[in-house]
Amino acid sequence: MIPRYSHPEMVSIWEPQTRFKIWFEIEAHAADALAELGVIPKDAAKTIWAKARDAVFNVERIDEIERETKHDVIAFLTHLAEIVGPEARFVHQGMTSSDVLDTCLNVQLARAADILIADTDKVLAALKTRAFEHKMTPTIGRSHGIHAEPVTFGLKLAYAYAEFTRAKERLIAARKEIATCAISGAVGTFAQIDPRVEAHVAKAMGLTVEPISTQVIPRDRHAMFFATLGVVASSVERLATEIRHMQRTEVLEAEEFFSEGQKGSSAMPHKRNPVLTENLTGLARIVRSAVTPALENVVLWHERDISHSSVERMIGPDATVTLDFALNRLAGVVEKLLVYPANMQKNLDRLGGLVHSQRLLIALTQKGASREDAYKLVQRNAMPVWRGEGDFQSLLKKDADVKKYLSDKEIEEQFDLAYHFKHVDTIFKRVFGAS
Repeated sequence: MIPRYSHPEMVSIWEPQTRFKIWFEIEAHAADALAELGVIPKDAAKTIWAKARDAVFNVERIDEIERETKHDVIAFLTHLAEIVGPEARFVHQGMTSSDVLDTCLNVQLARAADILIADTDKVLAALKTRAFEHKMTPTIGRSHGIHAEPVTFGLKLAYAYAEFTRAKERLIAARKEIATCAISGAVGTFAQIDPRVEAHVAKAMGLTVEPISTQVIPRDRHAMFFATLGVVASSVERLATEIRHMQRTEVLEAEEFFSEGQKGSSAMPHKRNPVLTENLTGLARIVRSAVTPALENVVLWHERDISHSSVERMIGPDATVTLDFALNRLAGVVEKLLVYPANMQKNLDRLGGLVHSQRLLIALTQKGASREDAYKLVQRNAMPVWRGEGDFQSLLKKDADVKKYLSDKEIEEQFDLAYHFKHVDTIFKRVFGAS
């Protein structure tokens, strides 16, 4: 993660001071439970909290100790003992490093998920506002990048709204799945620590108990979490790519807001480039790059190895910080998006009415023409228009074979743009609800 693509709230989750604070809370809550069970003195548990609850941990000191011990948790516990004093001997009773590391990571990922869910709400709010604003704004729908049939710009945004509604649901599910706690000791058997300690720590940290851990929390949970981030990032890129296409000079149906004093090119003063959505495309690639390593982390040796550790130290911060930034940027792009209905109408009219070809095809079959013959009749009048050699409706009216089935008035009726939008209200109710 780099400052350019970071927001402080998400970054703070991954800062060393935050991590050590969570480590301390896990250890201190475990001490409380051990004290209640009579394993350690109650006064010792109270002293641990009293001495270190508000402590600012010396990151440099911990790093110094780790350079000697080559073990991060031992380095932290040594520094904690320097703060707490003799009662520190009761810290970490029956626990193993993974109890602290894995529970902490899941706390961090759950907190990150909370931010990402809130970010998604911002995107949804922006999409809903703009979708209703352009609910009936006609524009051309494209398949294969080619003009197909009319849609509305509101429907394009409603599609995105539905997609990000699913994204939010997936993030909520991913948060639930990742928010587990393991305080089960070496190889996960609870041989040296009572399962009730785990239950106490889980409740105190806002987590649920991991049903069975083999010294580490199962990494299929983490794989699903990062896979979810990857899917959400792809949704960000899909909408960003749509906007980029719409901003192309030959299309120009919408474009990113261009602020006063903004410059588009160091060489060409006229340029207004889709830099924000291009940036979102790149950021989505970074988030997705975390998915494969997370999947590979599922496979560990026996009850535990640490091949996953270095990976998670990188992808945890990078993927969550990057997606947080991307979602906020996307919300801003949608809120300020410049929309050009006149250009949308101009593009709709570019093919001289060819976008109504399916209606003509159906009308001919309903009047008795076989589908094969109807297709040929429509296509032979469409191709000259495609080449810029006439107007579709006029050519149809001049075609004697077409006139065997359809009158001029019936031909004209097939070019009603509003016909294509008769179910927009139905779609909007499905997406946004009756309100």
